[in-house]
Amino acid sequence: MNHQIIDDRDPTTLSLEDLAALRENLHEQRLFRREQLQQLSSPASTRTDAALDRRAVSQIEVRVKLAASARMVLTDVEDALARMDQGRYGSCHRCQEPIAREHLMIVPQARCCTRCRRVGEAGR
Repeated sequence: MNHQIIDDRDPTTLSLEDLAALRENLHEQRLFRREQLQQLSSPASTRTDAALDRRAVSQIEVRVKLAASARMVLTDVEDALARMDQGRYGSCHRCQEPIAREHLMIVPQARCCTRCRRVGEAGR
């Protein structure tokens, strides 16, 4: 006999367990990004400025770009945690509709639903 499990739950509804798991994920991401920024801000080399070659300059440029990206993600993560605390988590920033549960499970710091995100990307 073949039994199929059907999930009658609304795809946008987050359970208390979902929220707890998402909060934990966001806290882990925040910790990771803070550690990443700390590592990226430490001196990359003990050489003097006069001894910097093209390779060292290139490595510094990469570190600067990685740090900027980490700061952006950290801001998004902290904003998501604030939305959770304020009871606004899971609603699209643009249209106020719920963000799909599956999307939040993949990108817990998401601010927009898939439709609004695509519209925003298309407008660039």
